[in-house]
Amino acid sequence: MAEVYWDLEWTMMQQGFDYAYDKRLYDRLREGHARPVREHSYAALDYQNKLARFLENHDEPRAAATFAHEMHEAAAIITFLSPGLRFFHQGQFEGRRKRISPHLVRAPLEPADSALQKFYDRLLAVLRQPTLRDGQWSVLKCRPAWDGNWTSDCFIAWSWQGGDGQRRIIAVNYSGNQSQCYLRIPVADLAGRAMQLRDLMGPASYDRDANDLASRGLYLDLPPWNYHVFEMTAT
Repeated sequence: MAEVYWDLEWTMMQQGFDYAYDKRLYDRLREGHARPVREHSYAALDYQNKLARFLENHDEPRAAATFAHEMHEAAAIITFLSPGLRFFHQGQFEGRRKRISPHLVRAPLEPADSALQKFYDRLLAVLRQPTLRDGQWSVLKCRPAWDGNWTSDCFIAWSWQGGDGQRRIIAVNYSGNQSQCYLRIPVADLAGRAMQLRDLMGPASYDRDANDLASRGLYLDLPPWNYHVFEMTAT
């Protein structure tokens, strides 16, 4: 695994490295603006699949000390449900806030953040699903919920589809404001079917028509830094 700067990640991969740290995604997530993060996802998959996605490591400040709780969750959804190598740091799941030098080989006792632990428990359960590991990944497009509503630009959305037909739809409002959009979901192969979208990270559950999802899209209205990780099935 290479750690490199100056946009030389692809060069290192061509030199034989299996993975390179995705520092650019991390920096863009810290800045807190959706569009640069979304544009980062437009890179070719042969590049993205060899990026090590992370929110903290031995060189960076702790994620729990860098991101407010809601922003931390949104950034983790984007980071770890994207293609590539999912890289977690010791103490990240417990919400440790003190960065420790690797030369020190010890750390102070810190109370665990129970809310963050529960979040990561749910996220890791999602990551164990074969669809999120071996499925086909693609970016989804959002359009304004109504004329003049600019908040559709605050969304980052993508899908995973497994060979067994399993689908996961992820949408994140990566902003500090309430945002709305229509999320276009390609389900041409399920035309005329009734669809259920069940959030694997929260209580939301919706029943929708596949034709409507493909033409108009799924209407989303999310609070700041909120997200859905939908399991989508035909009923």
